[in-house]
Formats: sequence, structure tokens, C-alpha cells
Amino acid sequence: MLIYKYVAKDKESARTLSGTLEAQSQKDAEEILHQKNLIIVSLKQAKAQAGKKASRRIALDDLVVFSRQLATLIDSGITLVAALDILKEQTENKALADIIFRMYQDVEAGKSFCDAVARYPAAFSEFYISMIKSGEASGTLDEVLDRLALYLEKTAALRRKIKSSLVYPAVVVTMAFSITALLLLKVVPTFKSIFETLGGNLPLPTQILIAVSDIFKQYFLLFMIAFGLSIFGLKRYVATPSGRYKFDKFILKIPIFGILFLKVAVARFARTFSTLVKSGIPILNALDIVAKTAGNKIIEEAIENSRQAIRDGEPIYQPLERSKVFPLMVVRMIGIGEKTGELEKMLGKIAEFYENEVDNAVSGLTSIIEPVVIAFLGIVIGGIVLALFLPIFKISELVAH
Repeated sequence: MLIYKYVAKDKESARTLSGTLEAQSQKDAEEILHQKNLIIVSLKQAKAQAGKKASRRIALDDLVVFSRQLATLIDSGITLVAALDILKEQTENKALADIIFRMYQDVEAGKSFCDAVARYPAAFSEFYISMIKSGEASGTLDEVLDRLALYLEKTAALRRKIKSSLVYPAVVVTMAFSITALLLLKVVPTFKSIFETLGGNLPLPTQILIAVSDIFKQYFLLFMIAFGLSIFGLKRYVATPSGRYKFDKFILKIPIFGILFLKVAVARFARTFSTLVKSGIPILNALDIVAKTAGNKIIEEAIENSRQAIRDGEPIYQPLERSKVFPLMVVRMIGIGEKTGELEKMLGKIAEFYENEVDNAVSGLTSIIEPVVIAFLGIVIGGIVLALFLPIFKISELVAH
């Protein structure tokens, strides 16, 4: 139910009345006012701010807690309406609490839980909605919610691993560039003024360093603007279908990182596909959802092409093998799962294997990046310091003689 604010005139007394009412839609609100013999002056939905909250994305960790708590309450014999009523009061995330309150109103009014969830695509993915629909249809909503919570926990853990693998090198590289910029903008100009006071010819490395510092200092603002525009342009380009496709293709080909991203994509594919198959979603529908949640256009295209081939009667593993995207081991395990009737079990094993592979890859990546960054800092910053002190060494030698 939605809340509407109205201003209306009473037909009999001609008085102007104002207030709020609850209705399913604008049209229903108008009918309610007409039944009361009121002439509508203005009618608009209230709680616009709450509506904004409801359209926000919800963090995975919050969805995990919500799904797990709802599953526990339903499994305990509490009705769905009562469970939503409890959760709307104790959920700490205000945006999610607002969504739960609205879903509670919808379910209480007679809507299915799936329809109530589907009203908030920003918060609940198509995968989540399909799982809820399957759970309601089969009468196993508590089990499906448990599976959802487990799936979301695994997904959140996978995302944290990727972030941890990228944050460390990003921070270190940023620090390296910041220190280099500070040396070029502040330290080198100070030494330049000292060298000019002393006079004489400077060593070639020092001359090159001072020239680089002068250029960097003179055009620093221009460099920053160009860098900002490049990032903005790249984001705009990646937002286009062709740009996104090329970017995702490039991502998978980056040395070291490309293998990691492929393992993450395979783990997500297997985990999502396994969860959907286990919940009784038809294979073609499951593949459609898996493709949309792949997170990479190359993987998505491979799954979509496979879906078309499967519709024409081919087994799942054949078009996946032709795509040349999925590792051969994954394709063969899916083929064995199809033949033995244990596809869901095989997909679960693939997901576990590649999630462990991501763990190992992240650890290996950290151990590789650390010495590379240290070497970079040693060469660049050490080179700058050496170039600055070469003239001082030269002066010391002259004084000694």
C-alpha cells in the first residue's frame, strides 16, 4: 500500500479538506476520494524520501542477514506476514527496512511475496526474484531463502577477496606516485635553487631530473585535467555496449590479473548455476539468469550462445567447449554431471574448486606485487635521490682536492 496526500473539496459543504490515505495506486486513491463525494484539488504520493531509499542498492551483507533471518522465522512456523512485520522493526539498514515495510504491506494486501520483491529490482536481482518465485511455487520458501543466504555469503566473500587483491597494489602504487610527485614538485626545485647559487656544470642525470621537474611543475594542472578527462572518457566509453565488450575482453587478457578475473567469473557462473538448478529452475531459464549475472560480457556472450545451442538440442558442455572461454576441466565436469544426472553436484564442486583457486591466486598475487612495487620505488625514488646528490658528491671531491 502507498500513502497519498490529498487536497479536496466537499461537494455538499464546499469545504476544503486535506489529509492522507492509503491506496494501491493513484487510480485507487482517486476512486476512494470520489466515493467520499470529494472533488480532488491535488493528489500526490507521500514519503518521496522513503521512495528514494527503496530504490537504492542494498549491500550484500544486509541481504544475507535478511534472507537468513526470514528463513529462520518461516522455518519456525511464523507466517510470512508476521516474519516481515518482525524484520521491518529490527533491520538496522534504513533503506532495507523501508523496503521490508512496503513488502509487508503488499503481502498483507494479498500479493505474492515474489511480486512484492520484484517491485525493487535495485535491491533484489533477477536471480533473487527467480529463486523466491521457485520457493513459493514449490512450498519450500524457507529452504530457498537459506540457499540464497549461502549463495550471497559466498558471493560477498568472493568480492572481498577481489577487493583485497586490488586494494593493496592500488594503495602502494598511489603512494609511490604521490611520493614521486612530491619530490618533483617540492624537493627538486629546492635543490635546483641551491645548485644555481653554487654555479658550475651539473651532472647529466641531475640536468635531466631538473628538466623533468620543471616540465612537471609547469604543466601539473594540465596533467591532472588530462588525467581526469581520460578517466571520465574511459568510463563513458565502457558504459557503451561495444566499449564494455572490448573492456571485458581486455580485462581477461591482462597478465596475472586476467587469470584471476577468469577464475572469479567461472566460480560465480558455477555457484549461480548450481543454486538455480538445485532450486528447480529450468536449465534454459537458469542460463538466462546466469548470463545476466556473469559480470563480464565475454562470459555472458558465451553463455547466451550456449543457451541457443541447448535450445536446439545440444548438451550443455558442447557449446561451452566451443566458446573457448571456459577451462576444459569445467566443461568436462559439466559434461559428466549431465550424463550422470548430477549436474548440480558437479557445478557445486566447480564453484568450490575455483573459489579456492581465487584464494590461492590472491595470495600469490600479493607475494608477486610486493617485490615489484618495492623494486619500482627503489629504482625511481632511489634514482631521483642519487641524481640530487651527484652534484654534492662532486663539490665534496673538489673541496677535498
